[in-house]
Amino acid sequence: MLDIDLIRNNPELIRESLKNRNYSEKLLDDFLEVDGEWRKAVDESNKLKHERNDASSRIPTLKGDEKQKVIAEMRQVSERIKELDALKINLEIKREDVVLNIPNLPDPSVPIGADYGGNKVVLEWGTPRHFDFEPKKHYELGEDLDIIDFVRGAKITGSGFYIMKGDGARLERALIQYMLDVHYDQGYTEIIPPAIVNKEAVIGTGQYPKMKDDMYWCERDDLWLNPTAEVPVTNMHQNEIFEKTDLPRYYTAYLPSFRREAGRNADTRGIIRVHQFNKIELVEFVLPQGSMERLETLRANAEAILQGLELPYRVLLLCTGDMGFASAKTYDLEAHAPAADQWLEVSSCSCFTDFQARRAKIKYRPEPHLKSEFINTLNGSGLALPRTMVAIMENYQTAEGKIVIPEVLRPYMKGQKIIG
Repeated sequence: MLDIDLIRNNPELIRESLKNRNYSEKLLDDFLEVDGEWRKAVDESNKLKHERNDASSRIPTLKGDEKQKVIAEMRQVSERIKELDALKINLEIKREDVVLNIPNLPDPSVPIGADYGGNKVVLEWGTPRHFDFEPKKHYELGEDLDIIDFVRGAKITGSGFYIMKGDGARLERALIQYMLDVHYDQGYTEIIPPAIVNKEAVIGTGQYPKMKDDMYWCERDDLWLNPTAEVPVTNMHQNEIFEKTDLPRYYTAYLPSFRREAGRNADTRGIIRVHQFNKIELVEFVLPQGSMERLETLRANAEAILQGLELPYRVLLLCTGDMGFASAKTYDLEAHAPAADQWLEVSSCSCFTDFQARRAKIKYRPEPHLKSEFINTLNGSGLALPRTMVAIMENYQTAEGKIVIPEVLRPYMKGQKIIG
């Protein structure tokens, strides 16, 4: 979340950010109204407490009716102070509810734009492939080769779910192992966190309340299915204070992720948009100085997977209107799927500045004698599996309807070169 003092002292900065990010300016108006009421209550409470303290020092010197009068007046003052203290607590809760819905401030390097069309292509790698035959779409290849079962996946759970089977399952497992190995060599510590998280965790990384309709909620236990491993890995250090020498920390994690895709059509044929998917996550805890520079390295670490797989891709710098709620700056990596002639987002790499750390209360101590400060967090997919699988299947298909296994994955598949 944003610092309350920042919102209070720079309302026009916040208003401009809300406009550029397609959020209602009413969020700021609501904050200013509630915060104003809170400050009035604080001022009145402080004045009355000062008055009560002054009276307490005078009462022993008073006598008779005058003494009783002051005592009676102070009883009324004490009752009013109790009312004001209760009011302050209620206003603090209301104010926090508003602040939790205000998005992060965009970094100055982020282009201003309303939606996807305002994003900027900053890099293109490889050349989109063209075939001398009519290429099949990934779901056609999956069904023809019997490596994806959409019918039985839907039968087990419902639309938006599928089964990977045979060499399809082995290919996805090989991808997971390959990605984790690459990220290990890049200096990340591997984590296997819980796949179910509590409300504090989804608040901490910014999914709640903004994205609550996109998450699966276990009502009985008030727990949430993991929407992305960013949530459990970041919240590992919730309410902790690092020593400066403990930073940076880099983690990678594999977890299945779950999203309801509320308001979107998850029934589109294939595995491009589904409710359950595997993903490799990169999460970083760094000092505030240089966190934007570290974003460039994080992005390169995710790009290394696409380059190793020899998949054509491009990098987008997202505009203000297309960034995620908690992000200050985001790059999207899009792999090319030639049969559909689509660019598919396979990774989103973001710097959150201290936005998540402030919500999750993750700090560091600059020096042993100094007050603790909030760290910065970064996160990136390294990569999301379904769309990476789509890109591999469509790019590596043959005229005979087979799929050539990328060379870097063959050691993980016992040397197998072809699916078909």
